Amino acid sequence: MAGKQIEIETRDGKAKAGLFRPSGTAKAGVILYMDAFGPRPVLDEMAERLAGHGYAVLVPDLFYRNAPYGPFDAKTAFTVEETKTRLMALVTGTTQEMTIRDSEAFLDALKAEGIDGPVGLVGYCMGGARALNAAATYPDRIAAAASFHGGNLASDAADSPHRKAASIKARVYVGVAGVDRSFPPEQSARLAEALRVAEVDHAIENYVGSGHGWCVADHGAYDEAGAERHWKRLTTFFGETLG
Repeated sequence: MAGKQIEIETRDGKAKAGLFRPSGTAKAGVILYMDAFGPRPVLDEMAERLAGHGYAVLVPDLFYRNAPYGPFDAKTAFTVEETKTRLMALVTGTTQEMTIRDSEAFLDALKAEGIDGPVGLVGYCMGGARALNAAATYPDRIAAAASFHGGNLASDAADSPHRKAASIKARVYVGVAGVDRSFPPEQSARLAEALRVAEVDHAIENYVGSGHGWCVADHGAYDEAGAERHWKRLTTFFGETLG
């Protein structure tokens, strides 16, 4: 399950990505959409764990247009004004539209590595909305899309994923932090209604007591019990959908 670094040619440049393969033949490909702190060892560890379940996992650098940057400490980056400003510039400067466009190249990269067939997506934090938007944009290539502590999944913004629910053919799983200003209860209700009206096979689960970032081990809100519950849900979800 050793990972290797690859370079993906996109329409806007070259994105670095980690690719983690299982020891045997991959059941399917998975793209892991990073949180706001960028690719780092903890995301590699998460990709390796998923690879251990039989998936070939791609972890692309969504901020590649601004590389080099960071590294950032996930526990303190948003509490220090200077790093918060730099991080927000990266997040807002990398639009949903950019990531959606890049996702075609990410899917093609998996195919070029011999990983064909339907793909699963999982996104954390800012990656959650990107996973759902990608599922809506490439419906014939994506069979499963999961978001954990994803923000603004049903906001008033034009690029909010709930607006594209009718285009999603994938199964969808959304794991919600118990208290999360970036995804309040009214957005959760709006997303649920949009997915139900669009007849998308979906589940939205509230992780009561968990904070935004609870799944990722280097995050200040990390919660081991909640993270293990997330792993159980994610691997079951992919197992049922991707084999």
